[in-house]
Amino acid sequence: MRDVAEHAGVSGQTVSRVANGMGNVAKKTQERVEQAMAELGYRPNIAARALRSGEFRSIAVVAFDADSLGNVRTISAIGNEAARRNYAIELIQIQSAGGASGAADFSWAMRRLWQEAVDGIILILETTDATAAALRMPDNVPVVIVDAGPDRRYPAVDAHQEQGALLAVDHLLELGHPTVWHVAGPAISNAAAARRRAWQSRLEGLGRVVPPVVLGDWTPESGYRAGLTLAENPEATAVFVANDQMALGVLRAFHEKGIPVPDRVSIVGFDDMAESAQFWPPLTTVRQQFALAGATAVALLVDEIEGREVAAGIRRIGTELVVRDSTQRWSHDSR
Repeated sequence: MRDVAEHAGVSGQTVSRVANGMGNVAKKTQERVEQAMAELGYRPNIAARALRSGEFRSIAVVAFDADSLGNVRTISAIGNEAARRNYAIELIQIQSAGGASGAADFSWAMRRLWQEAVDGIILILETTDATAAALRMPDNVPVVIVDAGPDRRYPAVDAHQEQGALLAVDHLLELGHPTVWHVAGPAISNAAAARRRAWQSRLEGLGRVVPPVVLGDWTPESGYRAGLTLAENPEATAVFVANDQMALGVLRAFHEKGIPVPDRVSIVGFDDMAESAQFWPPLTTVRQQFALAGATAVALLVDEIEGREVAAGIRRIGTELVVRDSTQRWSHDSR
């Protein structure tokens, strides 16, 4: 830093302000200091700075499934909000879906985080059998959980899964369908389980027939297989699919079987992925607010990091029904 200060013709304190991104330096002076840093190959020592300040300005994001659409969008939102608050993120993916192997992988991730030294952890949990209650969380490190399932020990953020499923089911019933079939996500998923419970509860509460669930795994391929199964049943006139990617596969299966959507069958998805409006027909779906969920998780964690009290419990992020062309009013003549 002394070399940079001499090279730029400024004080060491000015170099420190620029290196720490404090912002209270004239633009031309900042540019001169940054040019001196580049010419001398100077990089701020983040570890030394952290030892002095007790802050690493780093957030760990631990995800049990970093590949699913919802988690990809949530992680992106977390990264954007963290950057806005001058925090870096470190992403660690747990390879195992759950159970003993998932717990072992999680323990490995926690040991690694101790070495990396982060200010807090955002855990994207997803799986029903590997809840935070079954995992050993590090002591004295702020934690926020996304897609928390039944755990209530930590501050948490989740889409209002039940609300979204009820919006989908009610929409199809209001169009005149006698009942609603369901293509569910994997049994291990918190979100899939919540959507399935809400679907079943609404039908039972209204005295409607509850059809057998068709299981998928979030992928279009599994939706296609589910669609082929449903296409064999003329009673399946309304289908609530647990995510848009599977809905794409369902649409393909019905098209191949010569069953028109929505003239013969109405379909509702979940997520409102960017491509949903470009499906044929454009997909009616439930919109999740991934950006708000990610930003809320970061805000809660930063509050914890900075010593503000944050209550445990889930913050529900509302959902919205987006009506497009894959649903329409049904009558017996539609069969």
